[in-house]
Amino acid sequence: MNNIREDAIKVINEIMENSDIKEGDIFIVGCSSSEMIGNQMGTSKDGETDAAVDALYEVINESISQKKAYLAVQCCEHLNRAVVIDRKIAQLCDLEIVNVIPQPHAGGAFAVKHYNSLKDPVVVENIKQKAVAGLDIGGVMIGMHIHPVVVPIRLKNKNIGRAIVLAGRYRPKYIGGQRAVYDTSLF
Repeated sequence: MNNIREDAIKVINEIMENSDIKEGDIFIVGCSSSEMIGNQMGTSKDGETDAAVDALYEVINESISQKKAYLAVQCCEHLNRAVVIDRKIAQLCDLEIVNVIPQPHAGGAFAVKHYNSLKDPVVVENIKQKAVAGLDIGGVMIGMHIHPVVVPIRLKNKNIGRAIVLAGRYRPKYIGGQRAVYDTSLF
């Protein structure tokens, strides 16, 4: 699992260097733990990905916590890509809580890990595009949770374990036309 940890550190450091995550922001992660260990999405046996998930979670959670931002974790398609967050975030963002507890094969191992790690976990159907950046591990499609406009973060490190990773961040919409002037610090 050392390679999972090392890969995760490289990827999350790149994301932090190439996004402007601030205190109070939401960072979304979608993760196929099966893909990380080289299996097809959703095919790992119970417990098979636990060490990989633990290593990844520790790295990501620590990095997001250092920014005093909030980690949100997307569940798999079996829970309609609902999101695990702390109740405080749901209340701050006026998000509707749904009644489900993620399981390894209905939500995903990474969502289960986040749910079990929070003091007051809840699941919401969506976070109303409140995330400012995110990480997609294994092709789980997180873009719908990031505030429009989503632009890619071009990563040099493209894998965590055997999973392909993609990252994106929010950029304010350009409005106006030829006469408009833009704040380049927001790009």
